[in-house]
Amino acid sequence: MTRLPSVTMRVLLCAMLLGVGGLRVQAQNPPAPSTPPAAQSPADANKDADKKKDDDEDENPFAPEPAPTLPPGMKGSDASDPRAKLTPGLYDAGETSKGMKHLALIKKPDAFQLGTSDPEAAKVKKVMEQLGINDPKIPKEMNLVIAQLAFANSDLAFQGNHLFQGNFYGMNIFDISNPANAKLLTSMVCPGGQGDVSVYKNLMFMSVEMPNGRLDCGVEGFPAEPPPPPDADKDKTKEKKRRIPAAQKERFRGVRIFDISDIRNPKQVAAVQTCRGSHTHTLVLDPNDKDNVYIYVSGTSFVRQTEELAGCSGEKPDKDPNTALFRIDVIKVPVATPQEAKIVSSPRVFIDARTGAMNGLSNGGTHGKKGPEKPSDTDQCHDITVYSAIGLAAGACSGNGILLDVKDPVHPKRVDAVNDPNYSYWHSASFSNDGSKVVFTDEWGGGLGARCRENDPNKWGADAIFNLKDDKLAFANYYKLPAAQGDTENCVAHNGSLVPVPGRDIEVQAWYQGGISVMDFTDPANPFEIAYFDRGPIDPKMLVLGGDWSAYWYNGNVYASEIARGLDIFELTPTKDLTQNEIDAAKTVKVSELNVQNQQKIEWPAKLIVAKAYLDQLTRAQAIPADQIASLQKAIHDAEASHLSKGKVKNLQKMAPSVAKSADSAKSPADAARLHALAKILEHPVA
Repeated sequence: MTRLPSVTMRVLLCAMLLGVGGLRVQAQNPPAPSTPPAAQSPADANKDADKKKDDDEDENPFAPEPAPTLPPGMKGSDASDPRAKLTPGLYDAGETSKGMKHLALIKKPDAFQLGTSDPEAAKVKKVMEQLGINDPKIPKEMNLVIAQLAFANSDLAFQGNHLFQGNFYGMNIFDISNPANAKLLTSMVCPGGQGDVSVYKNLMFMSVEMPNGRLDCGVEGFPAEPPPPPDADKDKTKEKKRRIPAAQKERFRGVRIFDISDIRNPKQVAAVQTCRGSHTHTLVLDPNDKDNVYIYVSGTSFVRQTEELAGCSGEKPDKDPNTALFRIDVIKVPVATPQEAKIVSSPRVFIDARTGAMNGLSNGGTHGKKGPEKPSDTDQCHDITVYSAIGLAAGACSGNGILLDVKDPVHPKRVDAVNDPNYSYWHSASFSNDGSKVVFTDEWGGGLGARCRENDPNKWGADAIFNLKDDKLAFANYYKLPAAQGDTENCVAHNGSLVPVPGRDIEVQAWYQGGISVMDFTDPANPFEIAYFDRGPIDPKMLVLGGDWSAYWYNGNVYASEIARGLDIFELTPTKDLTQNEIDAAKTVKVSELNVQNQQKIEWPAKLIVAKAYLDQLTRAQAIPADQIASLQKAIHDAEASHLSKGKVKNLQKMAPSVAKSADSAKSPADAARLHALAKILEHPVA
């Protein structure tokens, strides 16, 4: 009977309590080759095997490990990149960038800082008690990191001139009307992690998963669980069961709903409990239902006992067909009366349609610390991105990437699923604007490990780009941060969003301590980096969880939620791969709200700056003759200088047919689309 090592079990529980499970651990060098052992008798070999098993159980399961030997055909990251050797520091680390200008770092408010680096400090002990963790076998240094994680920054949402930054300890709201001089407006302490947020009109939603969450947002948590008996791990013949916190009537794990009509004083108006809590959630808008919004809840933590929340079961499907595993939850929120929010369905999105088995999907087997691992069932989604404009959602669901039909948002139906032996944990997803591609991310190591080193495979912990046609996903290629990172820098693919450059598919993405990378995936078979920003490690000797949790474009700037430091704000700058015209064209797209997992269709105005962006792309690709480009450039310049006088606009309109005709002989579908889009603007330009 398989059994997780006891220390691993305890630390994994801590990891799930915190949602990400990071540790501060001593960096290690690869072990020296050992001398071959002398021949052993079978009895001695069995004894040594038992001893090794016991030793393995007492190891720190998240200690930095040497990078694996590169599998055949794979490459590692580039150690000669300027990002590979930056000086360490928290607020004074070395920085480097390409195509990005760092405008500001707003440090975390004091209430969201642990305020000590001493594992013996009283505050560390207090936080551990609030989290309900009381295990003397957990090293003190690990206690420190768990306590630090209880104050980690998480995801972002936007509305008007306001930015909402989630945190495991609550949430902060910033005024970003002047991005270079953004200011903190509101801090709301409300522990429970992860604290991912989304917004809709006067409502804000927050994910809560950790067992210290209280209905009243109190900071006191609950009494610590008694430590396990000293002999709890001695009987190796028994399967160890996860120790679930004792039932508490005031505990909250699910989705909180706040009224933010007064932006400086959010008021909780509802709290919808779920069996596994809410690791993340997705705001879903139904074009045919203006009175309600829906929340897709992705729970990844343990299932609470029925004594705490009726109907909850963590059994396998063969033991309990009503298990809280192998499903997501859908919450319906009446916009006018949010206090009436409730779960209205729990779709079995992993079901085998032929047999009816709930556990119908598996990861197909993946790579592990000790080599290939056997297939395991997929029983949870980490993140779901809904693209209502095309009626689809992409679910990153631990062992699989799935495609859902969400035309009926209460009853999403799976239409396709993929897995990949190079993927360890399917984490998040983004669609291209035209819906023809999906980018999935792999959070190999859970975000707590150094996974971008020189010898870490470039197909592990990477993006996987799929073509999407007729509701079917077809793999195209991988993309991974090109620059090597150090042994003390947690780094892996994480959250990102589209950058609305017309004529291209571009995504800005966070890579934890790997910083920010901006990727062009217009050609899904050949993605490449066009911009980046990075800092040196927080600590040169210890792996401290930090770096960028998410990096999103919003109304002209890039905002990044820095786990340990605060809020970073950037603007893009021109390079050979991105012109100023393309950046200015992206800035013409304005939205009133942005919740990245509720992807919106991007539409560009018929402005001449957008036409110039297309023209720059056609020039770069040498898609049309140089004399035609020169004529178009002059005609656009003249029209702008005349403030779109009738005569100059008429000249543009005369050129439109020849531009459209050029699309017939374009070298690529992307160039053909650019030419058609350019012709439409020339026909009807606007100021």
